[in-house]
Amino acid sequence: MKLTLEGIKNKAQWEAAGIALPSYDVEKVAENTKKSPVWVHFGIGNIFRIFIGGLADTLISEGTADKGITCVETFDFDVVDKIYEPYDNLVLAVTLKADGSTDKKVLGSLTEAIKAQSNIPEYWNRLKAIFTNPDLQMVSFTITEKGYALKGADGSYFPFIQADIDNGPEKPGAAMAVVCALLHERYKANKAPLAVVSMDNCSHNGEKLQTSILTMAKEWQAKGFVEAGFVEYLSDEKQISFPWSMIDKITPRPADSVCADLEKSGVEEIAPVITSKRTYIAPFVNAEGPQYLVIEDKFPNGRPALEKAGVYMTDRDTVNKVERMKVTTCLNPLHTALAVYGCVLGYTLIADEMKDKQLNKLVHEIGPVEGMPVVTDPGILSPSAFVDEVINVRIPNPFMPDTPQRIATDTSQKVGIRYGETIKSYVEKYGDAKKLTAIPLAIAGWCRYLLGVDDEGNTFERSADPMLEELSKALEGIEVGKPETYNGQLKSILSNANIFGIDLYQAGIGEKIEGMFLEEIAGHGAVRATLKKYM
Repeated sequence: MKLTLEGIKNKAQWEAAGIALPSYDVEKVAENTKKSPVWVHFGIGNIFRIFIGGLADTLISEGTADKGITCVETFDFDVVDKIYEPYDNLVLAVTLKADGSTDKKVLGSLTEAIKAQSNIPEYWNRLKAIFTNPDLQMVSFTITEKGYALKGADGSYFPFIQADIDNGPEKPGAAMAVVCALLHERYKANKAPLAVVSMDNCSHNGEKLQTSILTMAKEWQAKGFVEAGFVEYLSDEKQISFPWSMIDKITPRPADSVCADLEKSGVEEIAPVITSKRTYIAPFVNAEGPQYLVIEDKFPNGRPALEKAGVYMTDRDTVNKVERMKVTTCLNPLHTALAVYGCVLGYTLIADEMKDKQLNKLVHEIGPVEGMPVVTDPGILSPSAFVDEVINVRIPNPFMPDTPQRIATDTSQKVGIRYGETIKSYVEKYGDAKKLTAIPLAIAGWCRYLLGVDDEGNTFERSADPMLEELSKALEGIEVGKPETYNGQLKSILSNANIFGIDLYQAGIGEKIEGMFLEEIAGHGAVRATLKKYM
């Protein structure tokens, strides 16, 4: 059994293996899409393939749409060569359920894969043809937050962005320049309207995308590459809209266990690859079942009937509230607490931590107990039901191969949103945040994690973080097992409003966190003892 158009013609074999096949004519859908695309997507990795591709598959299966998605890769061109072309753009979607069962389905909704290389006429001319087609309705993105970044910490453009500015719209390289150049082609051809939709997991994603595209256009205008009318076209949301969205679905790297199961079922040539750009990808995608996509309904040229595939179409304020609910209360703060304590306590699977009595209690306290009094209720989703699903279904799923080490990445960039917002809400509501215990304990756990020594006294490798060097320097001199080596080193961290969004001493919990941290460095087993004391 091969995952190709020819291979899936033997339907009986696939069905016997428990793998569902498309109910529609995949080749006909591809033909319709190539003639007149309505939906283009940039960033064609794992979450796109199973989630966004799955939405399109649902619409086609139900007869609501007769076209799929045109897939464009701007960063890792190996993905096209190794994962799309050899498999005729098919993807094998594997949903990992908490009871150990899986749903397996071949998706045929990804109709064409194109490399965004302006130096190769074949690709570039194809992209120009797509973008000048007035029937194109939406361009969406999962390129990660880094894909929208134009400047470094010093405020100057990255060298590759400066090159894009200097080269103009004829020779773009990075994603934002590529998209801006293609929108310029649309402007020159017909000024047709279009929705440009970030589906990346970052706050105010539509605004970030809009700012980057407009910045590129204005720089090109200043250099005489484009006229003022193009900037006006991009600035008019009745012409080019940048809807905000919130996306949520845990999609880990391809799991060896899933690969082995598929091979045992008879599927050939399905093994994962690691590309030259270090992308972990396979012909299959494994992910959890629960998924949420909330999009601001601002589409000036029409759109696919996304709501019929389970997407919440709403207004910008509601998108913002859903994102805030998830990131500051119901999911991300729990994940961060499990990540830092998981590393210190020697866990390698997030799901296993939910069997730990104290850690289980910790996430119950952070979300349902401490978060709920100040949670943002978006109206379209119940915060209590959402956090209940997170704690009882999503995080404990033993078949989700997600690690505390992965989630601990860049924690310094996350704690301000994940904990700082709730702390600020407590200060606003109660005058201070002294009622909190679990959130201070999570922050103390992060500080303890930063020492790079586990609860047994062994060193471990801390995950990547842009502030790791600075934070390590602040904690110099502290030794686990020698609490007397602590002489206030945490103060510069806990008072840093750039990290937490608020001075934690002014919020009334700085000293409490220091005290918890002191207990956690008392000696071997002190982290566990501290968790038992408070949880």
